[in-house]
Amino acid sequence: MRARVLKPPVPFDFDAQMPSVFFADSIEMGRAEDWQSRITSALADLDVIILNPRRDEWDATWRQSIDNAKFREQVDWELDAQARATVIAMYFAPSTQAPISLLELGLFASSGKLIVCCPDGYWRKGNVEIVCVRYSIPLVDDLDALAATARARLAR
Repeated sequence: MRARVLKPPVPFDFDAQMPSVFFADSIEMGRAEDWQSRITSALADLDVIILNPRRDEWDATWRQSIDNAKFREQVDWELDAQARATVIAMYFAPSTQAPISLLELGLFASSGKLIVCCPDGYWRKGNVEIVCVRYSIPLVDDLDALAATARARLAR
């Protein structure tokens, strides 16, 4: 087997013992590069599950409310995937603000799952650095290092 990619709303149908990685933001459709595809390619030869929140049929007109079933399905999928993942690879693209990623950084800082990439130019890099130091989260400066760090963690 090689890496298998799951995207929302596909249910999680894999053994919880199988190594898995969740790709946490930046997405901001149209503003951030599709970095998830780049990291997927770097991990493609591993026997892992890749949990990619970049929904193929995302509709930017969805009202962001708990009452919107499609929006809630997306957010619940992402939170469940992060809780289930072996590794959370998080990227703060300098061209984005990624407020949800900042929220997720706080939610999972003490989980021991995070690997963070925060290049120079990200508007809150100092905050990200402080959280990473406080919680001993590996912090890298580019996507190649994020892929290499995720690969090493998943190969354990």
